[in-house]
Amino acid sequence: MLDPRITERRNPRTAAIDLASPSEIVALINAEDAGVPAAVAAEAKAIAMAVSIAEQTFRAGGRLFYVGAGTSGRLGVLDASECPPTYGVDAEMVQGIIAGGLPALTRAQEGAEDRPDGAREDLTTAGVRKGDFVVGIAASGTTPYVRAALEYARSVGARTAIVACSPPPAETLAAADIAIVVIVGPEAVTGSTRMKAGTATKLVLNTITTGAMIRLGKTYGNLMVDLQATNAKLKDRSERILREVCGVTREEARELLDAAGARVKLAIVMQKLGVDRAEAERRLVEHGGVIRRVMPDAPPPVTT
Repeated sequence: MLDPRITERRNPRTAAIDLASPSEIVALINAEDAGVPAAVAAEAKAIAMAVSIAEQTFRAGGRLFYVGAGTSGRLGVLDASECPPTYGVDAEMVQGIIAGGLPALTRAQEGAEDRPDGAREDLTTAGVRKGDFVVGIAASGTTPYVRAALEYARSVGARTAIVACSPPPAETLAAADIAIVVIVGPEAVTGSTRMKAGTATKLVLNTITTGAMIRLGKTYGNLMVDLQATNAKLKDRSERILREVCGVTREEARELLDAAGARVKLAIVMQKLGVDRAEAERRLVEHGGVIRRVMPDAPPPVTT
């Protein structure tokens, strides 16, 4: 009898993978991975709904919480942790909650995913409330920790979504405003959801936060103008963006950044409109932080 969880079924295409050579193993796994983008694309409408809810949540001062166990939880924490340096947002804005807490990031916490009470405790500690958006992540769709998290979030008035790679049971779907179910099929190694399911989940989470940040004006065209220049690579990127957008030298870009408090978006508005920092800040606030609403100039064309 087939397991109702697609992620737990055996994959007939890799049934003899233990006899394969290294190059054959690579080919088999790569062939399985090749179908992931199409599976994600099939859920485009649901993912777009999640982007819209995330945007609405942020504009109203709410927060996005990812909740999961094991690989799913780690992917949520990863996506959340990348938002501050990439888009200059507060670390509270997007948060990852993993069953078993921080130790589970590097070492499996046996049984943590089976504790519904743990989810309620973790969301209570995080202060999840009405106006927040809680996205549960469960490759199999059946993780008790995730279902309990969604039920708790719903009970306090938060919006909810489930990201899964197998159809979730009715009780989980009942606790979710949106269901993003990316059917990638059985894994190359049975039940190893860190593979295709993990890849699909990462693509979905990337799109939710990236889409919401773009809608909030965190990019100018496809340029990352709200980044936090916390290391040499990001400082260099900030300077290169200013050189490209404003047509200035490297030294002039550095001076602009200094005058703007290391804020690329602010530096662009100051230079393009010929205004001081205070006036640039005022105009950005007036127009919701979106550069295109502050000035008519389009970003420079992409050169290849």
